[in-house]
Amino acid sequence: MMGEEPATRETEMSDAGSDEELELPARMEEGSHNGSIRKGCDPCSQTQRSKLQHRRARINQQINKEMRMRAGAENLFRATTNTKVKETVALELSFVNSNLQLLKEELEELNSNMEVYQTESEAINVPMIPLGLKETKEVDLTVPLKDIICEHYGEDSSLFEKEIKEFMELRQAMRTPSRNEAGLELLMEYYNQLYYLDQRFFPPHRTLGVHFHWYDSLTGVPSCQRALAFEKGSVLFNVGALYTQIGARQDRSATAGIDRAIDAFQRAAGAFNYLKENFSNAPSLDMSGPSLCMLVRLMIAQVQECVFERVTLTTQDTHFITQLQVAKEAARVSDVYSLVLQTMSQTLVKDYVPFSWASMVQVKAEHFRALSHYNAAVALCDHTQSIEEGGDEESAKALFQFHVSTPAGPPLSQVLRDPEDRRKLGKAHLRCAVIRHEEAMRVHGLCKILRKMDILQEVLSFVYKRSLDKYSEMDREDDFEETAEAPEIHSQTQHKPDITAPNFSTVPVTDIFQRLGPLSVFCARARWGPVRVVSLQRGDGGLGLTLRGDSPVLVAGVVPGGCAQEAGLREGDYIVAVDGEDFKWAKHGEVVHILKSCSDRGVQLSIITLHTHDTQVDRRQVMLSPSGDEANARQRTMGRAKGQSTAPLLNWNRKKNGGGGRATKRLGSTFSLPFGNLRDSESMY
Repeated sequence: MMGEEPATRETEMSDAGSDEELELPARMEEGSHNGSIRKGCDPCSQTQRSKLQHRRARINQQINKEMRMRAGAENLFRATTNTKVKETVALELSFVNSNLQLLKEELEELNSNMEVYQTESEAINVPMIPLGLKETKEVDLTVPLKDIICEHYGEDSSLFEKEIKEFMELRQAMRTPSRNEAGLELLMEYYNQLYYLDQRFFPPHRTLGVHFHWYDSLTGVPSCQRALAFEKGSVLFNVGALYTQIGARQDRSATAGIDRAIDAFQRAAGAFNYLKENFSNAPSLDMSGPSLCMLVRLMIAQVQECVFERVTLTTQDTHFITQLQVAKEAARVSDVYSLVLQTMSQTLVKDYVPFSWASMVQVKAEHFRALSHYNAAVALCDHTQSIEEGGDEESAKALFQFHVSTPAGPPLSQVLRDPEDRRKLGKAHLRCAVIRHEEAMRVHGLCKILRKMDILQEVLSFVYKRSLDKYSEMDREDDFEETAEAPEIHSQTQHKPDITAPNFSTVPVTDIFQRLGPLSVFCARARWGPVRVVSLQRGDGGLGLTLRGDSPVLVAGVVPGGCAQEAGLREGDYIVAVDGEDFKWAKHGEVVHILKSCSDRGVQLSIITLHTHDTQVDRRQVMLSPSGDEANARQRTMGRAKGQSTAPLLNWNRKKNGGGGRATKRLGSTFSLPFGNLRDSESMY
């Protein structure tokens, strides 16, 4: 929280999945690179959301400034031995801490602002809880990328200014994604490009010296890391946050809007669950395990709420059994929100979650429990004819399975036959409904932010008045018996929420830096010697070499005493250029055609020899794929053939675990890059 100094954290996050093969639908043909056409929102446009983002950014900057001042004051307090200086510094620290607390409360109010992201529809629905995006500072990667291009790849870095500029523009656009499908595609595209960037420019035992600054989505506390995995994780977090905003703004007065909201919240749960399963030792609280677990459960609860809204909207049948099912759906929503509230009350999350969130969750738990009892009362008291038409046996079975415990009083079979007994049991349920409504309104009144939400106040007041009116209608002047306590209702749902894992292959990308060459050879983990230029002339026995594979073509064998050996070619060499023309991406057939058609003067080949290919393989890592064990085995075999690891995509630093690192699961699809695989057939010349 505010007492930490995130800017000076020593524990960095590492991405153990850098070697993992990630299948992105990228086109790797030479010269096919088209830049990203996706752009972010105009950060200067005066929309309600942009105003909120500007205020968040301003407060984040002030918090960062105050924390630097506090760090300096604390260092001075520890270093000085002068009593008077200590007293002055202690006084200054008290002022700084007070300012930090005020800024934190102001930012919490902004981050828990739910009205900005709600639908503009006139329909009356209970507001959903969206999540604000993580903010980030600008990062200039120009100099570090140019250094790697020059030192590691031996290329003229000035020739790659266009690619560097394009990547920087993509990151700038990613900071302000639009709140729609285009914004999601922008974030996914940037995330996919980060995979290529990691492979190209981040060696396993070296950092670029670039710091990635991200602010906590709820507290605004800044965190700073040099590991690219921190950037990846923050982008994925924003994918989930953006889904929550899209789900909250749907018009849930129609089934189409409800279905879109369900899909958005399920995908948000999938994004947060993906982070929870693949990250450890998170540098910021919003991406810690307990917080992500809370967010997943919150999204599932909101999906369940949408399911209830769809059931009530599509249920035209007023049959007794149908009404009981609606009551069970409402009880299910109450149960899942109670579970969310329990998660929010845990030690590591309690002081972190905004008070307005916890209040809203508690309000919803009470509100839907009240709706459950109200629908039970309506079923018992208003659907007497449907009970008779449905038959005592079927109705009795539904009522026997309805309550958690058997109600006090006459047997349920008698309750069904006797209208007066049904009225008494219905009145007991209405009494519980009124009590729950009152508790929901009490909790609502304790939160300043919720009191400002007029639509929530309107919903709570409406259902409370409806239950009171129904209770008054059923109450009789000559009814002197004390109303019995209604038992709790079994929760049951017709639609169990799913957690939809992110599918990165839905957004096609092209490696921005593909001109550096195929990743199978030209990556940060590979080491090769300087480029050699050899002149190869055809002799009486041919060229004397065997070629295999493509992109780039490999010299698989050299005939002893042949022309190729005399020219200086060795087994394991890669052909990167022919007569000065770049052939890194050349196919097998292209090189064969050039060599066959060379004139008597021969051909000049630019050759490199691959020395090492560093990998970090953790045998304990398990990679899961929806396609099953067979696909996993095939993927691992492909990884070994290419010198690639099957480690998880994202993982935080392992220093706290003594260099161990826990076993993680790879959720979602298993991907592989279109590397230049070696062919089974060989060509000898």
